[in-house]
Amino acid sequence: MNDSQNAGRRRKSLLSWFGIRDLFYLAVIVIAWLASGYAGKMKRGLKEVFAPQPVEQAPDEEDIRRQIESRLRIEMEQELAREMEALNKAAAEKEAKAAAAATIPEPVREPALGMVTDVRKLRSGIPFKSEVKIDKGGIASKERVDDSSYTASYQLSLRLPVPAKTMAELESSNPDLAKILPGLPALIEKAEVSGWFQKLYDNKAGRVRRDAHSLNELLTKHNVYDCETILQIRAPSGKPVFFMQAEMDVVSDGSDGDRLPVMPDSIINSTHYQPFTSYGWSKRTPTANPMISGWEKRVEAGEKELADRATTADRKTWLRERIAYLKRGIADLKSRSFLIAEYDPFIVIPVNLLTSSDPFAPKVGDYAVVVHGGKVYPSIVGDGGPTFKVGEASLRMARELNPKASPYSRPVSDLKVTYLVFTGSREAEKGPPDYEKWRQRCHELLGDIGGLGEGYQLHAWQDLLPKPEPPAVLTPPPASVEPVPDAASPAPAAAGTGTPE
Repeated sequence: MNDSQNAGRRRKSLLSWFGIRDLFYLAVIVIAWLASGYAGKMKRGLKEVFAPQPVEQAPDEEDIRRQIESRLRIEMEQELAREMEALNKAAAEKEAKAAAAATIPEPVREPALGMVTDVRKLRSGIPFKSEVKIDKGGIASKERVDDSSYTASYQLSLRLPVPAKTMAELESSNPDLAKILPGLPALIEKAEVSGWFQKLYDNKAGRVRRDAHSLNELLTKHNVYDCETILQIRAPSGKPVFFMQAEMDVVSDGSDGDRLPVMPDSIINSTHYQPFTSYGWSKRTPTANPMISGWEKRVEAGEKELADRATTADRKTWLRERIAYLKRGIADLKSRSFLIAEYDPFIVIPVNLLTSSDPFAPKVGDYAVVVHGGKVYPSIVGDGGPTFKVGEASLRMARELNPKASPYSRPVSDLKVTYLVFTGSREAEKGPPDYEKWRQRCHELLGDIGGLGEGYQLHAWQDLLPKPEPPAVLTPPPASVEPVPDAASPAPAAAGTGTPE
């Protein structure tokens, strides 16, 4: 009894200390923050970054977490820019309509009644059918309180695919697969569908459910159906092989001061370019990473804005987090080097596979081959990507498959690219790319599953990195030669003597 009385007194004391009005204001602020899109997005981003992993942490998990953090920040900044652009456009259109309305009298006309149907494709590629039905109602004061007077509903339909399991199904996308890899058909007969295929499409469906309230932010139809199959294969030696049939998107990340000390200003000063890849190693030379200067400028600008009295408290909180993130990145750029997507051929695997303990799941640095268009390309797993899409590779790899590929144009849109990762094949120590070594190791690993078919060979990558100009060699001037006196000429007079008078 005394405990309940004491609890009641404490509640009354708390109410009197805060005040009913203060509690009301606090509740309004919390509800507004939770209802905002950014609160949800930041919450989801933080959950993805900091959520505890169900498996044991891999040695390179810190690289992957850093990359995820950078991707999340870039995505939020890009989304903010898009929303600001849309707001500015809407304001301009509203102003233009208002100006036109002021000069052109609006004709009086009766509202059209009946059904209007419209079918169009959204920006995400989803066919969207809308129906608007207009009926005549009662007086406005009655209709405005009737919930049924103005309603809307829509149903989004999505069919989840089944994985390709047979060689015939695989060759419907890549017809020469059995010719290129003659040992593959026998392995496919014993292969099992990887649980990661179902996990991938579960992630896609979950994302669609989450974003269904905003149609144009949904996963595009292209990105929903980006994977034909994921299989786990055992080589005759018993070694695991990760097999995936998908499309190819482009990644354009990475930097390395040792190999590329100069980069364009547009990249150095970009707020979207990510200088890291999951595959990284300790720097080998004292040459600074060119991306450091751009990041230091952003720190300087952030600290200047932070010191400005006009900066709001919320903005200052964001700036402090941003500056701390940039400083961690600068320290990383000073001590480590990374792959460069424009010059190094590598593939990208979803980060949840890279951090998994599944014996078939690829790891950063594992050797891999890409098969497309009758050609076979050696590479490694060099980066981690989103958990809801697959089929990504570096810009260097993409341009080899399609010279028109760019950061904004994928090289292969159809599910015609085969990826094989030799799980567990990575080197014990990471280091700068050695393309010929990659080629030899991939050749050996392909031998474990039957090798290449007659007439096929592994692509040989050339080093396209710009080489420093050799130092100029100065040519020494010719040595001076003392003139030889003419034998017919008289010998010169000795010093201190003159001609006798």
